[in-house]
Amino acid sequence: MLQRNRRSAALTLSTMALAGALSLTACGSDDNKTGTATANGSAPVVACGKGGTLLGAGSTAQGNAMDLWKTTYATSCSGTTVNYSGGGSGAGIQQFTQGKVAFAGTDYVLKPADVDASKAVCTGGKAIGLPMVGGLVSLVFNVDGVDNLVLDGPTAAKIFDSQITKWNDPAIAALNPGAKLPDADIQSVHRSDDSGTTFNLTSYFAKTSGGAWSAAPDKAWKGKGGQSANGSAGVSAQIKQVKNSIGYAELSYAQINNLKSARISTGAAQPVEATAANAAATFATSTVVGTDGDLALSLDYGTKADNAYPIVLVTYEVVCDKGNKAESLDTLKSFLAYTIGDASQKAIAEKGYVPLPAAIGDKVKTAVTTLA
Repeated sequence: MLQRNRRSAALTLSTMALAGALSLTACGSDDNKTGTATANGSAPVVACGKGGTLLGAGSTAQGNAMDLWKTTYATSCSGTTVNYSGGGSGAGIQQFTQGKVAFAGTDYVLKPADVDASKAVCTGGKAIGLPMVGGLVSLVFNVDGVDNLVLDGPTAAKIFDSQITKWNDPAIAALNPGAKLPDADIQSVHRSDDSGTTFNLTSYFAKTSGGAWSAAPDKAWKGKGGQSANGSAGVSAQIKQVKNSIGYAELSYAQINNLKSARISTGAAQPVEATAANAAATFATSTVVGTDGDLALSLDYGTKADNAYPIVLVTYEVVCDKGNKAESLDTLKSFLAYTIGDASQKAIAEKGYVPLPAAIGDKVKTAVTTLA
């Protein structure tokens, strides 16, 4: 209950900050059909749509961003409610292909099987992924006597695969000279649900572990041993409560829970801190590699550039390019245009996310206008 109260308080403050930053005005009509959300009381940012309830589900990585956006959007566009239920990327895509939600959040690109399944609900069209929320995966830890921790790809992979089981293991000690590492068992925590965060972490392991991580990148956890928890919030709560533990969660959750994040030795001049600015350096090199309307991005998990954090992720909003439900299409386009707007992207930076590069954001803005 205490954690929930703290999170609610943080959300209230962030909502007030975004409302101030955007100077949002109420929509022009009570029924929300002709109003607009405006920035600084001047030109319209987005038309508010027809109102009603817009349903989404999926990625917990973007959960804190969605909490902020759906509140401020509904404040501006009275008569509209955005319900986003989380549940993990896999669950979100499943609900989308079953026609239960208007959009789904996923932290990994759509697979051909997902696109094929979507054709049953996207009449005359198919699912596409629109990058919306940039972020990073922190290796969060709670180790007695350790405030600063450095890990690299091989060592982190071995920890999460139970190949390294003690905190004072020579491999960890070599990366942390002078640190007082305890002679204690490592309590690793991973996601129990199908997770895009897991997919991105294991993509980093596949690229950098030198074979220590033998499984292919996957949304389902394939490592040996460890404890499991549901969602990024569940993993974060476990790390906070369990001594000598390590897990992985988005920076936003690390910040909310006051968790320490490991620095990553990448081959750069110095180990790289888990900060939004350092993740932005990695996103700056990303390009769109998706085809036929999909805007999937390339992510360089193996970057060795100075001040470039390697374990990044992007949450895509999965929508139909054509065949969206008529009753929710206008509101869907309105909400997505709002979230990719410059002010909305900047607002979530205060919660540990990374605003998408302008070149990518512009492509998303254009794609949103073409949804049908």
